Amino acid sequence: MGKIEPYLFLNGQADEAIAFYQGALGATLLKRMSFGECPEAPPMPLPPGWDKKVMHASLQVGAMELMLSDGDSADPANFKSFRLSLMLEHEDAARRAFDKLAAGGSVEMPLGPTFWAPLFGMLTDRFGIGWMVGIAL
Repeated sequence: MGKIEPYLFLNGQADEAIAFYQGALGATLLKRMSFGECPEAPPMPLPPGWDKKVMHASLQVGAMELMLSDGDSADPANFKSFRLSLMLEHEDAARRAFDKLAAGGSVEMPLGPTFWAPLFGMLTDRFGIGWMVGIAL
């Protein structure tokens, strides 16, 4: 069995998101290729100036690989039907990650105790990505 890896299409904000997740989560940049570095022409025409935009990037976030692209759409990104779940081992790490991810975004459920976890909260970051952050049991 393979593994599921999220791939986010950020409509021109991928470099900003990479820097944000590096700062908020300590993510490590594994790969980054711009559309201009692609060995073959993209199958669809690109907007002017997109040769430096991210065709593909991947970040290591703990044990997970998170892939990103600026994508090929002028439509706003819509990430409403899923959330990324970040379960950490310690309260201070969960609070730190939650606060950093929430900067410029919105908190839907503040961090607090629940019947399923000693600490859990939900937020949407400034890129529209929904997160569930808590302490793993």
